[in-house]
Amino acid sequence: MLSFYSRRDLNFILNDLLNADQLCQFNRYAEHDSATFTEVLNTAEKLAGELFYPHAAKSDANPPVFDNGRAVLIPEIKQAVDAFCENGFIAASFGPEHGGLGLPEVIAQAAAAIFMTANLPSTAYGTLTIGAGRLIESFGSEQQQQRYLLPMIEGRFFGTMCLSETHAGSSLTDIRTRAELQDDGSYRLFGSKMWISTGEHDMSENIIHMVLAKLPDAPPGVKGISMFLVPRRCLNEAGEADSRNDVVLAGLNHKMGYHGSVNTVLNFGDNGGAYAELIGEPNKGLFYMFQMMNEARISVGLSAAALSVAGYQAACSYAGERRQGRHPDSKDPAEPMVPIIEHADVKRMLLQAKSYAEGGLALCLYAARLMDDARVLEGAAAERAFAILDLLTPIVKSWPSEFGLRANDLAIQVHGGYGYTKDYPVERLYRDNRLNSIHEGAKGIHGIDLLGRKVLQDRGQVLGLLLEDITVTIDEVRKDMSAQQLHEYADDLASACETVSTTSKTLLSGVISTGLRTSMANSTIYLDMLGHVVVAWIWLRQAHIALGKLTAGVPPADQNFLNAKLGACRYFYIYELPMVKTQCVLLSRLDETCLKADRQWFRE
Repeated sequence: MLSFYSRRDLNFILNDLLNADQLCQFNRYAEHDSATFTEVLNTAEKLAGELFYPHAAKSDANPPVFDNGRAVLIPEIKQAVDAFCENGFIAASFGPEHGGLGLPEVIAQAAAAIFMTANLPSTAYGTLTIGAGRLIESFGSEQQQQRYLLPMIEGRFFGTMCLSETHAGSSLTDIRTRAELQDDGSYRLFGSKMWISTGEHDMSENIIHMVLAKLPDAPPGVKGISMFLVPRRCLNEAGEADSRNDVVLAGLNHKMGYHGSVNTVLNFGDNGGAYAELIGEPNKGLFYMFQMMNEARISVGLSAAALSVAGYQAACSYAGERRQGRHPDSKDPAEPMVPIIEHADVKRMLLQAKSYAEGGLALCLYAARLMDDARVLEGAAAERAFAILDLLTPIVKSWPSEFGLRANDLAIQVHGGYGYTKDYPVERLYRDNRLNSIHEGAKGIHGIDLLGRKVLQDRGQVLGLLLEDITVTIDEVRKDMSAQQLHEYADDLASACETVSTTSKTLLSGVISTGLRTSMANSTIYLDMLGHVVVAWIWLRQAHIALGKLTAGVPPADQNFLNAKLGACRYFYIYELPMVKTQCVLLSRLDETCLKADRQWFRE
């Protein structure tokens, strides 16, 4: 039995919460059925258990080595990634017209989650290639799709995204990488890029870098950024990877965790200029990159949720086996020690970790289902699904990254002193997960995005749509007389939604009365607050489904699983959701404590 994730929980989320099989009713996915989905997940589980999980600790202990301009990785990573490609997991959600399998996004993401729980760093080579391929699919020319996309879908070429530069970080306005047009219509690219995951390795025939750069006559700021396709090896007339392009590995970044995924500094154009092809139109690079970034942000959230699931599973296993102490009312020291899972505080930690891990996973897969809905529905329904997905993207990225990491912290605590050693996987999982609140935009950036662009800029219209959907669930639970034990939670969620609405209006008014800076000063708190409301909604939906199944009667083997869902929902509503009102009180005060802090205070 695999210990790094729960297939039963994954099936519950897909089949009961998200009704993934319903997608087969639409033409886009009509060639698939539930048996296809099951086989995809079975294959992912088999490969994850046999090829990804076994080398997770080894790749952590043996990070990539810089050797004469090459990044050298342990051989097990290539074996696993080759199997990932050969079994169609890069091709999974690409359309058949491009050589893909045409699976729903929610199934492709569920399969990815299995690999991520087993060994996230080794999974990154495939997921980044998918993101780069999506850009070429959406914005590349027909020739670029033929020459680059198909080999990527086949797993012969891999892909990266090259945004950051050492001096600029997340401030893309200030990038200096430049591109110069050549007589043949190609470009020569010059510059350096930092923090490039999977940027150099010998596991594929080629690596296709998607690079942001500026043209000489570009307008200032982000409006002057273009996107370029830069292959590590230039292609010959037959479309084969041939001569080495002017792309040089300048060094490796030595990270706290995530060791199996090589992270690089790349120099472009040190020897005359790197061959590059413009993607789409000039000066629209940031618009194009946002597609990849938004997909990557959802993937980051899924990564964080997967790591928290793995940590939670490890903690449950350990707590059931480790014997230590006795019950508080036991007065006889001769009595045998009990498994620590019998102690109330250990149960508290496990419930907390479960509510974060499984809540985060369900949140991410719900976002994937919204992606599918935006593709298969028509008109206003499709627009609504996309709008809610856009609103939720910073939450999907950031909530699991913040609270999933707390779940990993709890997993270490459950292990006690052993959790702080390399004898168990939980310290490695924590280190791997610590990255997720940083990359693809640090958490603070996503708070600004959510409150500034997604709520204040459209005056809360899409937030209103989300609250309408939450209200539908509240009404369903309230009307269900067989679910009276959940009515209290429905009332609590309704109260939280009202508070969110009132607080958001206060922040909108604050833009006029005190200025945008004041309304935005605590945007990260707003991000956590709204994330908790959304996850509370998802837990209520799960609990309602679980209670319905228990009421209808299920085999004894399923009762513990469903009762655990009810217990985790109860935990979240009693221990977690009350924080929302406290946060909203702070937000409504338009407090300027942090905004007005003098920078000189931090020099002593």
